[in-house]
Amino acid sequence: MKQFVQLFSDLDASTSTLRKVQAMVQYFQKAEPADAAWAVYFLAGGKPRRTVPTRTLRQAALLASGLPEWLFEESYQAVGDLAETIAHVVPISSQAEPLQLSLAQWMHHIILPLRDTPEDERLPKVLDVWQRSSAAERFLFVKLVGGGFRVGVSKLLLTRALSEWCGVDAKLLAQRLMGYTDATQMPTAQAFEALLQPDSAQARPAGQPLPFFLAHPLQVEPDTLGPVSDWLVEWKYDGIRAQIIREAGQVWIWSRGEELVSHQFPELVNAFADWPEGSILDGEILVWRGGQPAGFKDLQTRLNRKVVSTRLQAEHPVVFLAYDLLMHRASVSTPQPQRQRRAALEAFVQQHPSPHLLLSESVQADSWQALATLREESRARGVEGFMLKHLDSAYGVGRTKADGVWWKWKIDPMTVDCVLVYAQRGHGRRASLYTDYTFAVWEFTPANGEQAQAVAQAIANGDTVEHSQARGLPRLVPFAKAYSGLTDEEFKRVDAVIRKTTVNKFGPVRTVVPSLVFELGFEAIAPSSRHKSGVAVRFPRMLRIRDDKPLHEADTLGSLAALMTDTPIQE
Repeated sequence: MKQFVQLFSDLDASTSTLRKVQAMVQYFQKAEPADAAWAVYFLAGGKPRRTVPTRTLRQAALLASGLPEWLFEESYQAVGDLAETIAHVVPISSQAEPLQLSLAQWMHHIILPLRDTPEDERLPKVLDVWQRSSAAERFLFVKLVGGGFRVGVSKLLLTRALSEWCGVDAKLLAQRLMGYTDATQMPTAQAFEALLQPDSAQARPAGQPLPFFLAHPLQVEPDTLGPVSDWLVEWKYDGIRAQIIREAGQVWIWSRGEELVSHQFPELVNAFADWPEGSILDGEILVWRGGQPAGFKDLQTRLNRKVVSTRLQAEHPVVFLAYDLLMHRASVSTPQPQRQRRAALEAFVQQHPSPHLLLSESVQADSWQALATLREESRARGVEGFMLKHLDSAYGVGRTKADGVWWKWKIDPMTVDCVLVYAQRGHGRRASLYTDYTFAVWEFTPANGEQAQAVAQAIANGDTVEHSQARGLPRLVPFAKAYSGLTDEEFKRVDAVIRKTTVNKFGPVRTVVPSLVFELGFEAIAPSSRHKSGVAVRFPRMLRIRDDKPLHEADTLGSLAALMTDTPIQE
């Protein structure tokens, strides 16, 4: 475990990709295969299910540290990370025998067994581990049992490090790593050694996906990309990116997050059982009604279920919208140019008709300007803009430009001007700043600036909403939370305002006197019964601080309602 703790520390302390790669190479040079198997699992993004509830970890921390609850909570808010807080406040015992276990032994003998440990026995086991481990080991233990482990390494860097160490081609390693982090598979020394086999002709396990090719955000004018005729243009859908595989008499469905989700879409498994052996298609799973996609909210009802009922299948029918053919009759087509793969895909869909299989539309236009005009129809169509794929590009690995390029040309976000009403400290390096904000819009437009200031003063005085409404004042209705979009300097500026205008505390949340107006951007908006505002927005982020806009000119619930008109995408 000490080796993995040191690796995590080295990766966390550096922003240099070269140093991160060197740290991983040095680790793999020394690690036993069983430990390396788990290290690859975590570095590749694997996360074991939470084995200890957060409430148990907090309870254990209070018992071990002897701190009163209020002081522990203040420490947690100052640090911004539960595992780091526990590592600091729990004392190291000089009496208990230290644990001398490898990473694999930690996983198999301590962490994974906690999942099936009765609640009344789990707490003393956690306390025993803490007494016998270093602060750094305790930190990682809490991260792993709490399901919050993250490390700043991309899979691209991991494959680069493994390739540099063992000499196997990085692209081949990337292919072998597909499915490695699936929760149904246990990392083993044998699995790790199989990754490193030098034979490039080694058979790919049946049902294993190929690495997904990812697009880059388009940040230049599209007419700089050359003739529009050189590009395959498709609508960009907001569904679940997936590969569907027909091999060894079975159908597998893998999400882009490398989760096997076949059981969540049984109608697709049944519909594609007659595909030829050795077929892999890339595309998007969508709930589809009336010739267009339904909102992502509908698709969410199908996720993370052990059994999807017939009724749910009927209420939220799904299709697979195919946009690439990666393998046909066991022949891999990823090195072929996009134009050739597209022709093969069109033939495949025609030869295997099914109401559950749709072909992604190839959008035709004679100029980039014509496409820009069509792009304005995106929201009415329930899509996010365009995907641009060069017709000569191969199907690459990850987000790379080595094999060609794909671009996502998304529509501009919806925007609304809103008021900061609540704040909470951030996490990690932002733990000392208030960076997580809740925003509100007016129930109805204030008559003037004086009325808006009267609302702000009522909040400063601690008046209830009912008291303000009795005076004829409009409410500020919270509707969204956001924590990204500002620069470090802007966060520091807002933090200073929050500290000066805080009037109430609810645990980590601070109520502030309304004074700052922000422009908030989001991808979609829809009615929601789960939110008091009656609406939910998708992917909200701060676009700018509106110093030019006074409080009474912020938007209203009516403004949000107007944005929902002809907007089929849901939360």
